[in-house]
This record gives sequence, C-alpha cells and structure tokens, in this order.
Amino acid sequence: MRTQVAIIGAGPAGLLLAHLLWRGGVEAVVLETRSQEYVASRIRAGILEHSTVELLDSVGLGDRLRAEGFEHRGIYLQWPGERHHLDFVDLTGRSVWVYGQTEVQKDLVAAGHEAIYEITDTTLHDVDTERPYVTFRDADGVARRLNADVVVGCDGSFGPSRHAIPDGVRRTWEKTYPYSWLGILADVAPSTDELIYAWHPRGFALHSLRSPTVSRLYLQVPNGTDLADWPDDRVWDELAVRLGHGQDGWTLTPGPVTDKSVLPMRSFVQTPMRHGRLFLAGDAAHIVPPTGAKGLNLAVADVGLLAPALIALLREKDATLADRYSADALRRVWRCTHFSWWMTTMLHASGDDFDAQLQLSQLRWVTSSEAGATGLAENYAGLPIGF
Repeated sequence: MRTQVAIIGAGPAGLLLAHLLWRGGVEAVVLETRSQEYVASRIRAGILEHSTVELLDSVGLGDRLRAEGFEHRGIYLQWPGERHHLDFVDLTGRSVWVYGQTEVQKDLVAAGHEAIYEITDTTLHDVDTERPYVTFRDADGVARRLNADVVVGCDGSFGPSRHAIPDGVRRTWEKTYPYSWLGILADVAPSTDELIYAWHPRGFALHSLRSPTVSRLYLQVPNGTDLADWPDDRVWDELAVRLGHGQDGWTLTPGPVTDKSVLPMRSFVQTPMRHGRLFLAGDAAHIVPPTGAKGLNLAVADVGLLAPALIALLREKDATLADRYSADALRRVWRCTHFSWWMTTMLHASGDDFDAQLQLSQLRWVTSSEAGATGLAENYAGLPIGF
C-alpha cells in the first residue's frame, strides 16, 4: 500500500486531518486499532471553542453543529452562597458550543473519511528518513505494509506513535493530580442554562450538559475511587450539596444514570511534536485535565496547523511550516496546559484551610475584576489557532 500521509488514529483529530488534507489535494490513509463502532461511541469532550467552530465551518463541517449544537455565552463560577455568571461574548466577543465529540465524529464519517479499523501490531519504521512506513495486521490477521511520505500520530496516549521518537530525542513533562472525577451521564433535562463550575469544601462539582434531555455531571473524588461505593442516589445527593440545591431557589433535578466512570486527572506534554517525517497531534503529544475544556480543542488546533504545513511540504516542496510545526503547536499547548492547571487548582479542594482561603480569594477576584474575568474568558472560549 502507498499513500502520501499515513495517519494513525481515527478519532476526530485523525479524521479531521484527513479531511483537511483531502481538501488540499493530499492523499491520506487512516489506521485505527479499535472498531468503528467503538470509536464512534466514545463519550468524550462536549465543549467546542470558538476557534474550533470557526475551523469546522470553514471546511464544510459546521452545518449540523449549527443546527443541533447549543451556543453558550459563558459559564457560572460558584462557591457556597454565591454564583456568578461570566459572559464570554460581552468580555471577548467569543462564545463556546456544546456539541459532543461523538457528534463531531459522526460529521467526519459522514464526510466520507473512512479508516482501516481493527488493526493490530502497529509499528512505525524509518520515520527519520524520507521513506517512512507503517506495518500492521488487518482485521483478518494479514500482515500489511503502508508506505508513505509522512506519518502522523493521532493515536492518543496509549498508541505507538509517541514512542517512535527516540528516547534521546523526546522529553516529557507530567503532573498527576491528587484527585479524580466521577462522571455521570443522565437522561434528564439540564438544571442550568450554562455550565456550573462549583468550588465546595467537600470537593469540586461540575454541571455540564449534552442536549435538552441529557445532562453530564462530575464530582471530585479521591484517586482509586471504586464506583461500587457510589450508587446513583449517593451521587445525586452529593451533587445537590456541592452545586447548591436550594440556593436562591435553584434546584437540581435528578434522573436515570446511563453511564458512570472515574477519570484520573493529569497533565502531560511530550516534545518535540515532530521527528523527521513523524508528526504528533492531539493526545499523542499532550494530555490536560478536563477542567478547562481543552483536550479536543487542542487536538483540532494541532491539526489546523499541521494540515497546511503538510500540504506545503508535499505539494510545493516547501518545508517552512513543517519545520515550525512543533514550536508553533507547543506554544499553544503550554498556554492551554497552564490554563487547565489554573482552573483545576482554583476549583478543587486540596491542602488545608489556608489553601481554601487562597482559592476563594482567587474566585472572588475573577468574578469581580473585569481583567480577571476577561483572562478566563479569553482562554476558555479559545485563542486563535495560530496563537
């Protein structure tokens, strides 16, 4: 098999890159270890930045998003006795959209970008030469080889791509947070019109949403939490406490829980994001805690930089953008990594009462200072992709 760009990973980053390359006249083949059904059903991010929506619109992928997604002007920041709305549009002229990763995946598949699914033994070869290739076994167990001009790793934190960069070249930074999120998906109308980020001495809580009839909610829990210790009634009772049920007449409406999981919180960055003819994008190069809603958006920003770089490299033999890709992408990666850390440490209960007072002081400043609120809004709604 022969192609110009071999893309490993058929999530939104991989399929979006294939779409952008196709529009630019560059051929790509996408490889994926999971089944198409598994990839399509993964419950992941649900908040799209302004820049992400702009990119999807610009390449013909925004119609269903505009028709079925929900534009949000901002978020609520809350602590016991107080709730404040930050209006991103008033502060920055930029909004966010609630539109799940599964929906973005459906739009990309509908655009015709298929993949070779259920492969095994994926291995990258000769990525530091001009003739890289990928070997794998297909769903029938047949050994295959895919020759390419470029290989792109969009295969997340457990894929082989990041490890194809030699130990002497790659460098990693990692932070593990001392808490996790217990998340539920519930068939009940959201109890809020905007996301609620709640600081509470018992732990952080988040009321998110997926649709007019589906809610997504999270609780801060200790690392290693066993879901068996959190029956549905206990989850709803704790959410009611931390989200302020009854505060100023606001009520939290419980409903049937359809999914429950525990998500560890960590930050991870690997550099460089390019080695020879191998390029990394999305979770293959960086992980952020979900507090700042940056994971999927960072992957889209990577792809938004990488696609024109590869088109210039392969069609015009101009390596300028490709040579700059890692440095340009990492500038945004570190900005979003800091913002995600800042939101996480501001809102999650940890340490002692001294730390709690510092967190409350910061929350009061953000909600009372136009400069503080604008800084949060600018980062949350999303910086331009070329930032």
